[in-house]
Amino acid sequence: MRIFLLIGFFLVFQISFTQIKNKNHATKVSYKQYNNGKINEKSSVSFIYVDNVVYLSASNDKVRSYIDFENGQNVDIMKYNESLYKTITSFDKLGKPKFLNEEETIEGYKCKKALFSAFSNKIEVWYTEESPIKGSPYKNYLPSKNAFVLKIVINGNRELRVNEIKELKEQQKLNFPINDAKEITQAEFEEYKIKSRYVTFPIFENETINFDPSIKTTSVDGADDGKTLRFSNGTVILKKIKFPKEVKKNAQVYAKLTNISNGDAYDRTGTVFILPVKQIKKTLLDGLVSGIDKLPKYFDNDKKEYQGIVSDEAYDTPIEIMRFFTSFGVGHFNNLRVINNYPWKNSVTYKQDITTLIPTDQEEIWVGVFIGNYDKGGHKVSLEFNYYPSWEENKEIKRWIQPAFSTLNVMEMSGQNYGRLFKNDTLKAVVTIPKNIKNPQLLFTSTGHGGWGGGDEFNQKLNEIFIDGKLVYSVVPWRTDCATYRYSNPASGNFFNGLSSSDLSRSNWCPATLTPPYIIPLHNLEPGTHTIEVVIDQGDDEGSSFSHWNVSGILIGEKQLK
Repeated sequence: MRIFLLIGFFLVFQISFTQIKNKNHATKVSYKQYNNGKINEKSSVSFIYVDNVVYLSASNDKVRSYIDFENGQNVDIMKYNESLYKTITSFDKLGKPKFLNEEETIEGYKCKKALFSAFSNKIEVWYTEESPIKGSPYKNYLPSKNAFVLKIVINGNRELRVNEIKELKEQQKLNFPINDAKEITQAEFEEYKIKSRYVTFPIFENETINFDPSIKTTSVDGADDGKTLRFSNGTVILKKIKFPKEVKKNAQVYAKLTNISNGDAYDRTGTVFILPVKQIKKTLLDGLVSGIDKLPKYFDNDKKEYQGIVSDEAYDTPIEIMRFFTSFGVGHFNNLRVINNYPWKNSVTYKQDITTLIPTDQEEIWVGVFIGNYDKGGHKVSLEFNYYPSWEENKEIKRWIQPAFSTLNVMEMSGQNYGRLFKNDTLKAVVTIPKNIKNPQLLFTSTGHGGWGGGDEFNQKLNEIFIDGKLVYSVVPWRTDCATYRYSNPASGNFFNGLSSSDLSRSNWCPATLTPPYIIPLHNLEPGTHTIEVVIDQGDDEGSSFSHWNVSGILIGEKQLK
């Protein structure tokens, strides 16, 4: 419950309820909150009543609200994007209560009872019309135009009760600039109110990711100007960003990606990843700029070469923050396959909590997006980070983030090999956990591919993770809910039996969805060097068709503060 801090008022003396005789006195009404009958000492609500107006906020609050009994209306004012907005709701537009034949005496007043219902919540309101002042701590639950609310009970277990009334001798002029604000609808006001609570940081806007061999990016010149760079024949976009200064490092961070087809009809593997700007080791950036041969090589038991898939003392794999899959042609193909009662979506939006993967010891990073495709039109994407204030705003957090492996071939269109090694080998990565790491975890993302009847995309396969030879996690990655997203897949083929390709269950992914990581606790892992092994029951090749697995592993934790 919000605590209203009203600055500029000087409290002189406490008076009883029955001593209030002049409605023009500036009077502060305070309520205490009770949860299941127990008082909550950390929570209180108050308002100021003066000149037939109830001020529910302070003049410097982001949203300023008051009840205007003189004109019979509720008013909200806020500043958003340097402009003032207001919304006005007349009393006759408020929810109508059910008046019950019950009474209760509260602080000497004989109170009536009204019952409101809102969003399946039961709100019981006790009020009097005999007081010289009026008001309610909740402006939407006002039983009458003369009501003074003394108690509110929500769902039978949360209660607000008047505990103090104080007359204010002097008051600073309250700043509620209703005449300077533009009136908007309640729906618009709610939108702005929500958006004002967090920071939206745009990174890419309507950028093309397609296959274009004419693109030959060989430097990062211009990156400091916010320029979008394109690599790997146009299938990777990259930008250097600086974290917003107004955002605290312990904020909750979400990545929001919007995708539409720009001509590609197929479901494709996509990833959003980050790379450090201050390079201590080699990273994928070296391969993007200077060629795939700059990445370290990993050889399986058949001596097949895989580029840049394991971190070591000299190289770090990308930090994957979002694995997503494009739809079958959303947007571009909507009008090319019109089906009655099939309301195709115009785009696909993916949103994921990436808080634990955002470094707290860096001021800027590279952010990249990859979509594997060989289509000239390709895809259009927009990406933003949303920063939400932490529940523990003053808590200091220092994150430890160490990528361990990634077989997702971000440079696929530059010749980076698919993750086919699991048929004959185990993926091994050597990692070091520093001292003083709290709550270490392994984020393991796994999706199986091989798009024919016998391929691993459509067959369940066991994934196992060993650390120092001990099995710590096993799972069969599988999704059975793909039919949920049919309206995002207009170009998906329809089969003889009424199913569509996009309906079929798959190895931990569906067209038009995210694949979040598995979270593997490592509480018993001591600081020091350890070997992680990934074992997958990969299926056999069939002619020119082959299965492969896109797996990534990232170690995370919090650095314990001394």
